[in-house]
Amino acid sequence: MKERQKFILGFKIVGLLLFFSAGIGAGLLFANKTKSENSVSNLKPEDKYIAFILEGYDLIKENYWNVVSDKDLIDSYVLAVEKIIGQPQQIKTPDKENLERLVDDVLNQIDSEENKKEFSARLTDMVLANLEPFGRSRLYTQKDEKDLTANVKNVTETDYYEVLGISKDADEEEIDKAYQEKAKEWDPETNDSPEAEEKLVQANQAKKVLTDNVSRNLYDESGIDSTIDYRLVDPDIFYIHLKKFSPTTFDELKRITEKIDKEADPTSLIFDLRDNIGGAIDGLPYFLGPFIGPDQYAYQFFHQGEKEDYKTRTGWLPSLVRYKKVAVLINENTQSSAEVMAAVLKKYNVGILVGTTTKGWGTVEKVFQMENQLDESEKHSIFLVHRLTLREDGQPIEGTGVDPVIDIKSSNWEKQLLDYFNYQGLVSAVKQVYN
Repeated sequence: MKERQKFILGFKIVGLLLFFSAGIGAGLLFANKTKSENSVSNLKPEDKYIAFILEGYDLIKENYWNVVSDKDLIDSYVLAVEKIIGQPQQIKTPDKENLERLVDDVLNQIDSEENKKEFSARLTDMVLANLEPFGRSRLYTQKDEKDLTANVKNVTETDYYEVLGISKDADEEEIDKAYQEKAKEWDPETNDSPEAEEKLVQANQAKKVLTDNVSRNLYDESGIDSTIDYRLVDPDIFYIHLKKFSPTTFDELKRITEKIDKEADPTSLIFDLRDNIGGAIDGLPYFLGPFIGPDQYAYQFFHQGEKEDYKTRTGWLPSLVRYKKVAVLINENTQSSAEVMAAVLKKYNVGILVGTTTKGWGTVEKVFQMENQLDESEKHSIFLVHRLTLREDGQPIEGTGVDPVIDIKSSNWEKQLLDYFNYQGLVSAVKQVYN
């Protein structure tokens, strides 16, 4: 289902990228400036620099989250050229044909292939960075794309065996013994070292990963870290802290809740989304099903004037259905796909959102491969804001965030939460966890 709609948030050109003004102008050597005699029809079809720049233009026009006019986009290219070469530029009419002439004119004055590559890459990157939200769309190298893939998969560089000082074939008893020693060594109450708290966090994470067989296998094979912390606050209250989303998060949630389901009998849940940086948003239709049921309209994206509905692709999770009282914690560092989840839980009254308004990072980025490349030895792609995420009221999350039902800054927030649940134990547990 799609619905046409316009939002105020749009494409603007604001003094083109003073933030990115440390350009490559000084690194480019120009011949004496002369007017190009080439017409578009005379341009060499093999001119890879022009092809690269214009492919970037087309990808923006076709895939950017908002509809952008040729005039606005070309103005951005012209201003970027001026910023790079330090000379004013004129273009007869703001159309792609004249942009091609301008780029060809500039390239003809650059003295080396290396500088032409540098100009083409910087021009494309500056225009991308100037798209709203500023700085979020960029030109990617192979390394950038590789780093992004590792981040989405939640691959960690931390050696958890080294953190605990154990061998890779250590059994659970050895892991627990090593953890107890590290926990005692790095206890902030007895160790005033500035790194004590961080070391203790690493030790806790190492124990969680290495004492869970599935998590340990994923870590050993691929370096994939766990995304969930959990514990029983008391026999009746289960606490889950979802730190980020990754392709393994759904299975991790299922495994953890089923484990607690067998070992204990809690009826209340604290679901913590604070400081969640988001992650793999394409997994949300699967991850939300256990909370709101199968085939439900969960959330919406906005792309070039249209709202797009996304439905859940999984159903209820028996190990989650048991929780009758649910508090969902959010804060100003809850962002991206975590904000979408918070909005969905709020929309379906799955739990009471407690905390502060979320960060307001409401964009979905996508990597677009480029057919035209500047050099055989380096592959570029375009990392572009492709869609906006929407709140439960249909408005963009970007720049606004998701509001809590109960603001933790309110002087009577505890009373408000008690009015919802009539359960002082849960109110006290939320206070303990939040602080």
